[in-house]
Parts: sequence; C-alpha cells; structure tokens
Amino acid sequence: MKRNGLRILLTAALAMPGAGAWCAAAAEAPLKLKLPMPTLKGTPDELPKGPNIEKLPEKPPPTPNVPDGVKNVALNKKVTASDKSPITGELAQVTDGNKEAFDDQVVEMRKNTQWVQVDLGEPFKIHAIALWHDHRWVQLYRDVILQVADDPDFTQNVRTLYNNDMDNSSGQGIGKDKEYFETQYGRVIPVKGETARFVRSYTKGSNLSALNCIQEIEVYALPAP
Repeated sequence: MKRNGLRILLTAALAMPGAGAWCAAAAEAPLKLKLPMPTLKGTPDELPKGPNIEKLPEKPPPTPNVPDGVKNVALNKKVTASDKSPITGELAQVTDGNKEAFDDQVVEMRKNTQWVQVDLGEPFKIHAIALWHDHRWVQLYRDVILQVADDPDFTQNVRTLYNNDMDNSSGQGIGKDKEYFETQYGRVIPVKGETARFVRSYTKGSNLSALNCIQEIEVYALPAP
C-alpha cells in the first residue's frame, strides 16, 4: 500500500503545472567544451583598458548550463560570408572542428565590417554558441555581433544574441555587451532555447589589425520540436 501510495503521489506531482520545466532544469549541466591549446606568443605588456572591456581571464570561464544531449550541430555545415574570397583559409574551416592557434587554421577576411554565416541545414533549438576569432594573439575584436534568423538573408525573425558594438558602427544596433580578449577559451554565449537555422557572426577588426579573422563557430543545440 505504501509503495502504491508513493507512486500515486509522484504521478500527481509530475502532472502539476510546471513539473515538466522542473524536470528539464534538473537534467541540465554545464556545457563541456573541447578547448584548444593556449597560444605560445605570450601576453602583450600593454593591453587595452576601459569600462567596456572585460579583464583577461586567468582560468576557464564558467560555461552555461545546457540540457542533456546537446551536440555541436554546426560541425561540417555550410559556411558563407560577406567576403566571398578570404585572404587566407577556406570558409569550410569555420565549422571543421579545428581551432588551434596555428596560422593555417585561421580564415582571414578583409577590413571593415565582415560576417560569416552557418547554415545548420534545418531549424534547431539552440542552447549555446561558442566562437573563436583568432587566439594566436591576445587581442580585442571590435563589433562582435552574433545573430540567428530563419532565412539566409537575415530578414525573418532576426534575433541578436550578443553585441558589443557601442556606437553602432556596424549598423546592427547599439550593443550593451563588453569587449573581451581572444584566448583559447573563446566566447561562449548562452542562447536559452532559441529556434533557428542560420547563425551569423560579425566583426570589425581588432585592436591589432583592421582585418577580420575567424577560426571556429560551434552551435550546441537539440532538434527543434
């Protein structure tokens, strides 16, 4: 009788409003990333400073909690860009899973605002996106903007997930996120279950160069309902 009574209580609890959300939250855990090795070039003596610049991290930053079963659905997916013929590298490298601090693993594009875009092939429910622009050197990339959309032209259901363009110089709106230093840790952006097929990342050079670089984009997601 006691066992039957406990089963009835559990069944009733799971049927209560919000129980499904509680179970989903209980199944979440910090995102596990495969990090590249750190650069051997060292840290410059004079790093940019300011109220809108994060401190250089001394240890891996915490990653957001994600549901069980998320995978990098961007791996080997099609990549397009505003600069259709990069100076060095191939666009396919942006989703090839390689992000070490080697010259041959960096896609280098021309100056001014540029973007790279990943077509996931179908809509996914996205929970985190990780970016590595160029961690061969410790540097700040300007106008880092991350968006998702339902169409390749970014006209349908466009959502901005990250934006540190403080003066709208890239034309995507004024951002409130801080600039950060490129390191082996990349930048992991929590997405909170946005459903989208296309992911686009902007930059407008760095404090070291007017050129734009990208190494890898990883999209951690589950199949869309």
